[in-house]
Amino acid sequence: MGEEEDGKDVVQMLEAYKKTVADKVKIFQLQKRVTGVEVAVGAFFNSNKFMTPINVNFEHKKLFPGNIGPATGEMGTTMYWSEPNKLFAATLQKMETKLREEKYTGYMDVNCIVNSQGIYPLEFTARFGYPTISIQQEGINMPFSEFLYGMASGTLNEFKTKKGFQLGVRICMPPFPFNDDQTYNTHTKDSVIMFKKKNFEGIHIEDVKLVNGEWMVAGSSGVIMIVVGTGSTMKQAKAQAYSRVANVMIPGMYYRDDIGERWIEDSDKLHSWGYLRSI
Repeated sequence: MGEEEDGKDVVQMLEAYKKTVADKVKIFQLQKRVTGVEVAVGAFFNSNKFMTPINVNFEHKKLFPGNIGPATGEMGTTMYWSEPNKLFAATLQKMETKLREEKYTGYMDVNCIVNSQGIYPLEFTARFGYPTISIQQEGINMPFSEFLYGMASGTLNEFKTKKGFQLGVRICMPPFPFNDDQTYNTHTKDSVIMFKKKNFEGIHIEDVKLVNGEWMVAGSSGVIMIVVGTGSTMKQAKAQAYSRVANVMIPGMYYRDDIGERWIEDSDKLHSWGYLRSI
């Protein structure tokens, strides 16, 4: 939906719904659509200031490759660390005084659509993002327990990160992204998670339990794990992540195989508009 520039496909769909559900739906909300690049900027706040570097990340919310299908919580994310840039200055940095007054401690992220005309915020994440926090752990060059303690105590203002890029792929099973206990119990419950080689680098578990030394799917959502790769280029990070995905064996698992592919086009636009320029 929403693929036609003049909006004819949306009008056609609304006309069809008008004939079928007008007696049930009395009011609907029509929002203005903005086209551009979807990008998020996030940073950790230590109750006094935003810690640096900041994080620039790109979410992949749709279930299927090519950015089609139902929206999910998240199917994968690409990111890199940066000194404060124009995007950060125009969004999160403006909140610093208020966050200091409230003694806020934790992560803050704002997802936006940006184009040559401006920045259009979509949502705030005032907590650790998932799978964002798992991917960030792969890029922070210090024990994560020390990182969290430094942030909570207000003693950590700057921290070292890996150069280049980090990329995370979420591995799922039915019924994700929907809630369906019957489907979960039939197809997913207690599935065994195997690895071709005993290499757990870049593996971050979600709903997993350990039974008699074997990893098994737990919970009820079908969200299994996040597999992360890093590299000096996005291409290298993608190659490492998917080589690690290929090492995972779970009957019926699924994931997007195109995380990171839109980076070149998106980054070209963001650079030409100046949003990634350091301040």
